[in-house]
Amino acid sequence: MANSEKVTAVAELTDLFRESDAAVLTEYRGLSVQQLKELRRALGTDTTYAVVKNTLTEIAAREAGIDAFEGKLAGPTAIAFIKGEPVGPAKALRDFAKANDKLVVKSGFFEGKALTEDDVKKLADLESREVLLAKAAGAMKGSLSKAAAVLQAPLSKAARTVDALRAKQDA
Repeated sequence: MANSEKVTAVAELTDLFRESDAAVLTEYRGLSVQQLKELRRALGTDTTYAVVKNTLTEIAAREAGIDAFEGKLAGPTAIAFIKGEPVGPAKALRDFAKANDKLVVKSGFFEGKALTEDDVKKLADLESREVLLAKAAGAMKGSLSKAAAVLQAPLSKAARTVDALRAKQDA
């Protein structure tokens, strides 16, 4: 690779690191081109899965201010650059790795922090942001309904007492 090509490759990788909300470093040794296509499809449109050169990636990560991959860039390497919510792509990587034992998740980063392989698995076990928000909204709605019922009870009792007193007066 000529020097100008390397400079361009480093600049592209640096941009991918800076534009991504998360990235997951994988080793793909032994996967076929067809399997890599399937993985890219499973990761979705907001994730770029790129086979990278280790030395250039190390330089690009350093330029982007990411130190999560130090010591991890060895062997055939590919990175999933994730834009947006990282739970879906993490699940896709986990599920693909279960079906294809040749894919190895090495590490990652999310919100500027390094992730271990176990951290990526934990991220994959989370429910999506939308599901968590829906559950929180449902819990709040239930709590508000209970609170309204509790606050309404004294008013209902007072209304019944007033009605009983009026009935006595009218009699």
